Amino acid sequence: MANNIDPRPIRLEAKYVYLEPLALAHADDLFAAAQHDEIWEFFLAPRPATHEQMRAWIEKSLAQVQAGTHVWFAIIRRADNRAVGVTSYMDIRRADRGLEIGGTWLTPEAWRTALNTECKYLLLRHAFETLGCIRVQLKTDERNTGARRAIERLGATQEGTLRKYQIRHTGYQRNTVMYSIIDAEWQAVKERLEGFLKG
Repeated sequence: MANNIDPRPIRLEAKYVYLEPLALAHADDLFAAAQHDEIWEFFLAPRPATHEQMRAWIEKSLAQVQAGTHVWFAIIRRADNRAVGVTSYMDIRRADRGLEIGGTWLTPEAWRTALNTECKYLLLRHAFETLGCIRVQLKTDERNTGARRAIERLGATQEGTLRKYQIRHTGYQRNTVMYSIIDAEWQAVKERLEGFLKG
């Protein structure tokens, strides 16, 4: 196995969803999907309020991909082939074989559905089984109980709270809860997620 991981844009497919490299072609779908204030309640950045702001956000994200700091995906719902959100690999630590799944948002109608579970399953499976990660982390606002429950449902371990770790666009100094899954835990997490998807 290679000593370093090297995540790159790729298409990942499942029954209800597929992830494909983020592109400007997704701008209209994502703008429509983003028009729900509840998505942005705990987000660091504000909701893109115009089509131009959405395109500018995608362009900034593509620059991060080019720089090698992120791999951004559009989350595509198979039922209508529409982009309903985004997610990414970020905080990529190649030599330490670790990364974070983050920057994720979904239109509310996709919350608590098999689509969301499949999305995390695809990202985790690719990270551990193809890239050779030994650690995948996830984090969220301490106040975001819905996201915390969803992360814990995956089988991730809560590692602690990073106090005043990030500042939101509103100026709020956010405490961030950190979770992780390590390679020794992946098989049990995989079986758990596959059980959810069969149920």
